Amino acid sequence: MTTANAISTPFRQLGQTGPSVFPLGLGCMGMSDFYGVHDDAESIRTIHHALDRGINLLDTADVYGPHTNEALVGRAIAGRRGQVVLATKFGLVRDPANPATRGVNGRPDYVRASCEASLKRLGTDHIDLYYLHRVDPAVPIEETVGAMAELVQAGKVRWLGLSEASAATLERAHEVHPISALQSEYSLWTRDADEDGIVAACERLGIGFVPYSPLGRGFLTGAIRSPEDFDEDDFRRTNPRFMGENFARNLALVDRVRALAADKGCTPAQLALAWVLARGPQVVPIPGTRRIANLDDNLGALAVRLDAQDLADIDAVFPAGAAAGTRYAAQVMALLAR
Repeated sequence: MTTANAISTPFRQLGQTGPSVFPLGLGCMGMSDFYGVHDDAESIRTIHHALDRGINLLDTADVYGPHTNEALVGRAIAGRRGQVVLATKFGLVRDPANPATRGVNGRPDYVRASCEASLKRLGTDHIDLYYLHRVDPAVPIEETVGAMAELVQAGKVRWLGLSEASAATLERAHEVHPISALQSEYSLWTRDADEDGIVAACERLGIGFVPYSPLGRGFLTGAIRSPEDFDEDDFRRTNPRFMGENFARNLALVDRVRALAADKGCTPAQLALAWVLARGPQVVPIPGTRRIANLDDNLGALAVRLDAQDLADIDAVFPAGAAAGTRYAAQVMALLAR
């Protein structure tokens, strides 16, 4: 099903045998969790609008809510399942007694139970792209991916992915079963995946790279001017990059991006997304939003062409490592790139 509003653009393939998807996906996490007040009806309208414009990759996870985001996405795609490359994740666990804490679980029995629960919440008989959300250091990656591969063989999952895994772990996993996508945070202000060799490993192994938070959790849009812009329960209030002196230093960087975007005739968000898209044809960022206006602004990035001089100018004002503060608090940072 397509509509008159759909954008005609070449699709990008995730992995050598993975799904073909629109160049931008839609991250759905913020529709249910972490970013303050949300409205399910508005979010469903935004998902429908995304599908109407041609976006087909929707990204969720069992930990968002927890569980409520998968149920929301399931309601939104009811009757339109054939239009969607549906991605969800398992393995990151929140303590009901203390939701701020995080644990990981990559045990094979947990893999199977998580998949069954996600299928039920999503209202579908298969998940297109199933990610291990965080690597469990207590379980060999071969065991976790082996259990995920069994889900493929059973027809419950079509393709496999990892999230925030190291290059070495990615290679080990890929030997067990083809990995179609590696999802990590990546943007102008978070380039760990370059520095740690993760993007290079994806290119070498023929694995798609799916950047989440490609707009720096909204900071790179230029719309955030003060920590007071956030709702009281918005997790960015306690994120190191959005606090104290770090906020002011990062805002100065964003203002330089705003100036470049003005010279280019686009919005800061469009420039930041165009920079990510220019990293290669295997890269499919998944900016999240609850609002149709923001989604349409993000889609404008597809019309922004950056030449070598543009890329050099962007790196000059926002070089790798320039962002102040770590991208998560210490406890969550410990779960990354295992």
